[in-house]
Amino acid sequence: MVSNAASDRLSTTLAALADPTRRAILARLASGETSVTELAKPFRMTLPAVSKHLKVLERAGLIARGRSAQWRPCKLDAGPMRDVAEWVQNYRRFWDTSFDRLDDYLIDVQAKEKNRGRKR
Repeated sequence: MVSNAASDRLSTTLAALADPTRRAILARLASGETSVTELAKPFRMTLPAVSKHLKVLERAGLIARGRSAQWRPCKLDAGPMRDVAEWVQNYRRFWDTSFDRLDDYLIDVQAKEKNRGRKR
């Protein structure tokens, strides 16, 4: 069972990941640390709008922002995504079982179709 604190962190992470712009920012940061200005370039939005997305990612613990003179680097912190992956992994048995049943069903349907073809 997941504790309330862990559940709240998971909810915060999932909420941050729900937005395609934020996922695109994380994908860019997977290539390495970069400035807010560089992160904003591919998006058709203002720098303050990008900064709002960065604040959501930072609150979720998905990025860390630094300060080096005028340069404000951002870097990925994928730790919270590991928590999401572990949570999703708990449902793998369900999906594996469902896919196994689907596979059995398709084999049965194919066998019946093959038998119908022989009877004609």
